[in-house]
Amino acid sequence: MKFGHVDNPRQVDFTIPADHPDTTRLLKSNASASDELEISVGCAKWNKKDLKNFFPKGVKDELSYYSNQFNSIELNATFYGLFSTEMFEKWHATVPGNFKFYPKLEQTISHYKRLNDVDENVERNLSHMSHLREKLGMPFLQMPDNFGPKHFDRIVSFVENWKHQTQLAIELRHAAWFKDKKVSDQLCELLKTHGITNVLVDTAGRRDMMHMRLTSPTAFVRWVGANDHELDRSRLDEWVERIAQWRASGLQRLAFFVHQHEELESPALAAYFIERLNKMIGTELQIPKIIEKPQNAIRHHEMNPIHHPLSRTTGDWIELFQIRHGLWFQSTPP
Repeated sequence: MKFGHVDNPRQVDFTIPADHPDTTRLLKSNASASDELEISVGCAKWNKKDLKNFFPKGVKDELSYYSNQFNSIELNATFYGLFSTEMFEKWHATVPGNFKFYPKLEQTISHYKRLNDVDENVERNLSHMSHLREKLGMPFLQMPDNFGPKHFDRIVSFVENWKHQTQLAIELRHAAWFKDKKVSDQLCELLKTHGITNVLVDTAGRRDMMHMRLTSPTAFVRWVGANDHELDRSRLDEWVERIAQWRASGLQRLAFFVHQHEELESPALAAYFIERLNKMIGTELQIPKIIEKPQNAIRHHEMNPIHHPLSRTTGDWIELFQIRHGLWFQSTPP
């Protein structure tokens, strides 16, 4: 995930901002609704090419293996094109009963038509996604970063026409949605009134998207690692603390998905997050199995002078290629 990439993440203040006052009020108003916190944690892909150092040798059904390690997936593939109903049925049959898919609505809706005349497209998306049945977590709409408040009327129309029982989340990227208080207040009131979840994105180059303003008792977090082993884990530690606070205040649902600017260890970061969350709030989420060796390789990748092209030997280039492309093996390769 390249969105929000910066060259020097160590220069970024990743401190999670204080909650917006409306978040505190909203959670308190839902505190008595349920003591249960439904938690979904996962990655954004399930294939061997993108999930480095995760699949054991010999795994053929990638989704089956992934879904027996994680309990959810942020399904970005649906953004590029809607899959057939048969494919959704196949995915439903492949994963365990407690697994949830969080599919992104098609780019035809968000980026091409930009919410203009999209009723039929939305109906088609939801019709196909409905074949996931009880395993459909929450679809989400992601608008491009050039879609600003001058199109607020389109957001209003889209939200007011969302008549589906499935809860929706929306990610808005134009900076004015967050920096203009009047606009932000109007937007969040609209989303809150209609039970729409306001997505949080934690990425280095767009700290404004950490608005910390929930519009439903659901926190939908798209977290982007900076490819810094120690820094990323300290960031996740802070998120665990904030989620523990939200849970105590009345949070009912958490969807937390791990990305990286350069995919090296998203499954390991997600597993770290799950382990820390279990310890902090007493949950018993399954901790995914991770191939251990790459953590040392990643530290070496970050710190070793072979990153300077003029200092690399042929062996350095081979090692760097292995690290970048996940070519580490649990046993001697064939």
